[in-house]
Amino acid sequence: MDYIELKCTIEPFDPTISEILVAELSEIGFESFVEQESGVLAYIRTDQFNEELLKTIDILSNTGNQISFSNKKIKEENWNETWEKNYFEPIIIADKCVVRSSFHPKFPDIKYQITIDPKMSFGTGHHETTSLIVKEILEMEFTGKKVADLGCGTGILAILSALKSAKEITAIDIDEWCFNNTIENIELNNCNQIKVLLGDVKLLMKERYDVVFANINKNVLLSEMQYYAEIMKKGSELLLSGFYQSDFDDINRKCKEKGLTLLKQDVRNNWMMLKYYKPD
Repeated sequence: MDYIELKCTIEPFDPTISEILVAELSEIGFESFVEQESGVLAYIRTDQFNEELLKTIDILSNTGNQISFSNKKIKEENWNETWEKNYFEPIIIADKCVVRSSFHPKFPDIKYQITIDPKMSFGTGHHETTSLIVKEILEMEFTGKKVADLGCGTGILAILSALKSAKEITAIDIDEWCFNNTIENIELNNCNQIKVLLGDVKLLMKERYDVVFANINKNVLLSEMQYYAEIMKKGSELLLSGFYQSDFDDINRKCKEKGLTLLKQDVRNNWMMLKYYKPD
């Protein structure tokens, strides 16, 4: 499948504006992003690209910075070369976990080694939302637990759960590219206890989980929260990210409505991670 690479140039560059732009592009279908010194590269499937939707982005009219766009088509087979050349460097999180690609050497002094060949899928640990959840997973106990990774992207969170001895893991995504990429990354990491599904959380309604991850966007989280609460066992935990600190009240209100108790919150560069508990 071919993709459109949208080059977004911000003059003068402002990292906060870049983060807001990424969030708004995600809302209109863009799947993966590459940070640059002058802005960001954004990727979307060719059949989903609508240039007119770019005019609806709020940040264009809410900043004094100049934001300009240009785009080109990228063939599927060129993506790994593009990613390696432009962006993906190994990242170490909390001195306990390294996320690297198959073309990088191992880090023998780091306990958890995750190999990710991301292609077009979101989730290498570079973005704050992913690294915030990874950081929290590293502090949790997973031995023998049943885990659901909703909106799995590359499968990074599911893979780390497997490395931490989770017994049974289901990774699910509505995007076929993410579905296939997660399968590939599971094989790279030899994580046989992970099952991958193509679809959304409604496929899991007959199951109950000890830990649930949902690193998606605010609108999806709010619309699906009732399902997240339903698939959680009593005493289970829910980790949420993919939204800004300013979205906390809306997210927290919805979680409280579903009977969930806030355990922890973490913030990095205005992006937020929330951890909830389902009381016994």
